Amino acid sequence: MSSEPRFHVGFRTSIIALVVGIVLFVGLALVYLSFVRVTSITRSAASSFLDMVAQLSADRVDAQLKTARDSLDILRGLTSVQQGDIRDNPRLNVVLASMLRNNKQLYNLYVGYDDGSFLEMDFIDRAGEAGKSRLGAPDSAKFRLVIIAKAGDGGKLISSIHFLSDTLASISQLPGPADYDPRSRLWFKDAHEPNAGLLTEPYVFFATGEAGYTVRVPIEGGRRGVVAGDILLSEAEAMLRRQQIGKSGLAFLFDDAGRVLVHPDMRNLMEAADRSGQPGELPRLSAVDTIGISAAISAWRKSGVAQQFFRDSNGRTYAAAFHPIALAGAENLNLGLFAPVDEFYAQIEADRRKLFVVAIAFVLAALPIAFALGSMLSGSLRELARETDNIQKFRFTNEAQLHSPIREIDELGRSVSTMRTLIQTFSNFVPKRLVQQLVETGNAMTLGGTRREVTILFADVANFTGITEHRDPAQVMQFTSRYFAALSEAIMANKGTVDKFIGDAVMAIWNAPIEDDDHVANACAAVLACIKVNRELNAEFEREGWPAYHTRFGMHVGDVVVGNIGSSDRMNYTVLGAAVNLAARLESLNKQYQTTALVSEAVKQRVEQRFVFRSVDRIKPKGFAAESQVHELVGARAESGIRRAV
Repeated sequence: MSSEPRFHVGFRTSIIALVVGIVLFVGLALVYLSFVRVTSITRSAASSFLDMVAQLSADRVDAQLKTARDSLDILRGLTSVQQGDIRDNPRLNVVLASMLRNNKQLYNLYVGYDDGSFLEMDFIDRAGEAGKSRLGAPDSAKFRLVIIAKAGDGGKLISSIHFLSDTLASISQLPGPADYDPRSRLWFKDAHEPNAGLLTEPYVFFATGEAGYTVRVPIEGGRRGVVAGDILLSEAEAMLRRQQIGKSGLAFLFDDAGRVLVHPDMRNLMEAADRSGQPGELPRLSAVDTIGISAAISAWRKSGVAQQFFRDSNGRTYAAAFHPIALAGAENLNLGLFAPVDEFYAQIEADRRKLFVVAIAFVLAALPIAFALGSMLSGSLRELARETDNIQKFRFTNEAQLHSPIREIDELGRSVSTMRTLIQTFSNFVPKRLVQQLVETGNAMTLGGTRREVTILFADVANFTGITEHRDPAQVMQFTSRYFAALSEAIMANKGTVDKFIGDAVMAIWNAPIEDDDHVANACAAVLACIKVNRELNAEFEREGWPAYHTRFGMHVGDVVVGNIGSSDRMNYTVLGAAVNLAARLESLNKQYQTTALVSEAVKQRVEQRFVFRSVDRIKPKGFAAESQVHELVGARAESGIRRAV
């Protein structure tokens, strides 16, 4: 139990002192941050942003590799490829051409087999004019098809080159290379090894003059072989050019051997390599390192920290971020992103002095305002507001009463704690929906009522007296309470209000005190739920040696008087009217018709599209002038049939 505070001070005095202290602390903290922390914040923000961009760019490169790999997976699964049916196979040619058209990063696709057979299709347009010239392709040719295959079973391998139009019509044919053997190529040799990577070593392609990789996958079924394709990195180059950060930012791909694979200025780097007497060689990191990139890469490899900072020869600070390309595997392809911090967040650097002035002005301006705001700021008040909100939403807690050295807050905490206890106790004797409505509206309970349409349900245990009169009273109360709790929970879960318990009977209503436009359907759903939980509870009772409670239900919908009856010091919220009597009468008729849930014609007409009913009889209840059709609630309709519950 919390102890009372030894002293109390005035609310205004304590809050003003607290606010003045907070304002001074915040203001001085801003001044400190403006001179000491801005640089650190700027570096961290720049590093985080570069890391995010690097990861995004690496994911895009991975996506390009995955697209190529997926194409190869599809290709190696084709029956014609697995069986080596590559000679004079127009259907296979159509598939190859379609894959090349739909994968911009692929220059060609090919497949080789253990017997030396080979098939290759090149997309000539992607080789450029220089590439067409190297291949000796006609102007109208779109594809080059190379076939090395046996003319017949056990025949000699015959090599041929076919130039095809955009529609795959033959334009010209030439003898193919006589000395080409796919089995001697790096992409074929170790492809079937357990640890074989997806990519080969990077190199410069003969036809295009561009750097790239060969992507390869082994053929797992049929003839032993390998399916492969050459990836042009020009698409990745264009993407990295778009990812450039600021005026001086730089992004490129490199591997652990220090080779640059993709660079925004790759063409010029390749031409520079040619002029330096290294034609066909990939540029090295030293060729692109003008600001100290190599030092940042070395620091990353030693520490494993992907975000690095370094200075160039002029003392300018750069941020760097590195991210590996996941699908590159053993080739260890990495993406590096570099940008000068002062250019990256130049505006923040320029506003540092302005921030100092603003911070001082904030401190001076906030001091007089603190006196006006003092009475509205308090952590204790926020706690009290949270507690009253929980009370309004019927989320009762067992937290101790709030105590405070501030007299007014201490008294308010005592009042809130008392209110919580009273409402929690009150809701145990009055329908919770009614209590919740009273709390939300703030209206007092008064005698009187209003006319409203409601759905009324009576539920009674068949032969309750007969099965319990010779039982231990304590056990009767225990098992019956469990029964009432199970039915009440099912009713309230379907927006119903338990009006009262009458002996072993339960009376529930819908559309009061809270309005419910779908109250008839919710009541029917509640009956089905009650039947289900009653069946489950009876199974538990039987296992515990207690007789089952078989419940009968009666339901009607109609206009009644809803409100409080009784006296000014003792009231009861309930419903009155002929509709209530009819619902009670329907419940008792279950015994006569050997049914479980009887409802009126009015209920059936309102929800017969959603529930299934069985017509029972036409009756004239005692006290009613007109006859009424009676139906049994069978179950809920479903798209695939009827979910029976009775």
